Amino acid sequence: MSEARDIDGLVDHLFRHRSGAIVSSLTRVFGPADLALAEDAVQDALEKALRQWPFRGVPANPGGWLFTVARNAALDRLRRRGTRRDGESSVVELMEARLARLPEHAPEHAPEHAYDCEIVDDQLAMIFTCCHPGIPADARIALTLKTVGGFGIREIAAGFLAGESTIAQRLTRAKRRIREAKIPFARVDPELLPERLPSVHDVLYLMFNEGYTAHDGDHLVRRDICAEALRLAELIADHPVTGTPEAHALCALFCFQAARFPTRQDDAGALLLLADQDRAAWDGSMISRGAVRLELAAAADRLTPFHIEAGIASCHAVAPSFEATDWRAILAYYDRLTALRDSPVVALNRAVAVAMCDGPAAGLAALDALGDCPQLAAYYLLPATRGEFNRRLGDHAAARRFLTQAIKLAHSDPARRFLKQRLDGLQSHGS
Repeated sequence: MSEARDIDGLVDHLFRHRSGAIVSSLTRVFGPADLALAEDAVQDALEKALRQWPFRGVPANPGGWLFTVARNAALDRLRRRGTRRDGESSVVELMEARLARLPEHAPEHAPEHAYDCEIVDDQLAMIFTCCHPGIPADARIALTLKTVGGFGIREIAAGFLAGESTIAQRLTRAKRRIREAKIPFARVDPELLPERLPSVHDVLYLMFNEGYTAHDGDHLVRRDICAEALRLAELIADHPVTGTPEAHALCALFCFQAARFPTRQDDAGALLLLADQDRAAWDGSMISRGAVRLELAAAADRLTPFHIEAGIASCHAVAPSFEATDWRAILAYYDRLTALRDSPVVALNRAVAVAMCDGPAAGLAALDALGDCPQLAAYYLLPATRGEFNRRLGDHAAARRFLTQAIKLAHSDPARRFLKQRLDGLQSHGS
């Protein structure tokens, strides 16, 4: 049973870390019109791994095995379909010709880089393809997170504060648009890169956020997703065309956040609040890396939301202790961020800063100003925050009520465990 769980965990890891890369590689050869074919082929490979590995053992190179099996599954589907591309050579022949130029290797023994070198650029190209202006704006990010990031519909919906059916419709609409408009998978003309950058930045931002605080599953943090978002963000920031101050600001934000990875959970995997984290264990090199990026971002002629969020993260990163945090500066940042991006989540985070500056009653008043926001109706952090403010005010009955509501809304196991611990700590208190 333990070995089976280990294999399930490995396949889940590969799904997160490799599926988007393999989909991107297959899509470059087949074309975006066959994006669904590439996704189905990768799904076939993952299901085959779950069936075979418990009995045959895990191959020496699991990633290479998945790539080869997915490729063969795609080729089999194409042969059955008999697809032709505009009267030219069959897609099957094109794929086989492309594969013939790769180094020969047996999937069970190939080094990881045997196909990594083939897909690194493909992932960036796939992101820019998904962010094509011909695809509806509200669908670009969802499509990229699904195809490149390997995100499920529920995770994407949580990131957008939207319903799962809404996200599913956006994905269907985006794929249909790719087919109808015959949007190519190609290296984007440098002159066209800037118009796609805002969507690309938003994709990486949501990707990192999902890895930083997972909305679903057994883990609070998915470092591999965050590392991939940072890697791609730095490739963009270091590019001569796309290396804008905003791109550097996004990298700075990621670096400051990633510096806290070692202390966001205790040894048992339980969530640790900022006030309880050991700052001596924060990654100093990552903080320095963020500071360099923030300095490069300062060359901007205007402030963007990423600049401001990086500034907030830097306040936390440089504070010697939780008590010494400059909450007034953070609140001022949130005031400026609200002027640029007046979203419910920003307002919720600002309420926390208000509470730290002026007390929990002021924080509750800031939350009340949100009104009945439909976007936050299923967002567990809203009742969790209300519960915490009421706990600090001594209204334990209200705190218990809101924490119970938050537990019902949370999908992540670490978040539910943390909230349950908070609730248990209040059970002995009266109304």
